[in-house]
Amino acid sequence: MPSNSVLEAKKAKVEKLTDLINNSISGVLVDYKGITVEEDTKLRRELREANVNYFVEKNTLLLRAFRNCGIEGFEEALNGTTAIALSNDDQTAPARILGKFAEKAGEERFNLKAGYVEGEIYDQQGVVALSKIPSKDVLLAQLVGSLQGPMQKLAAVLDALKEKKSEEEAA
Repeated sequence: MPSNSVLEAKKAKVEKLTDLINNSISGVLVDYKGITVEEDTKLRRELREANVNYFVEKNTLLLRAFRNCGIEGFEEALNGTTAIALSNDDQTAPARILGKFAEKAGEERFNLKAGYVEGEIYDQQGVVALSKIPSKDVLLAQLVGSLQGPMQKLAAVLDALKEKKSEEEAA
């Protein structure tokens, strides 16, 4: 039977995990069993640059933390080697970065397991679909670009009408 100090340490760890998950808006669970230290270091750097918290944790502690947060449905995903990526400000960053890495590494070496965005649970296929969504900044830029085109055409047409009217008045 574990000692009281071990149990207290585990309780403290679960509380910390619970806080991290509660404060995040998205998270992704991955199986990282086949990647090299060099690949892991590069992946961690990319995640850190995107302000994504990435770490390895015991499945039982993660399961307790998810339950504390009221998030159910990860029981099947929490087996084997598990790392978790959490973001506090970008809904798709963990899935997008890990999905790109998983494509390069191959499913036998690095595998997306499951995830969540703002309390909504996603299975493996859902996380893969999330990984294909561009970042919020890219989506906003695309929206602005799609709105700019028609506005520029309208401005050009109005300018042409103005010039035509000026020519008619001059003649």
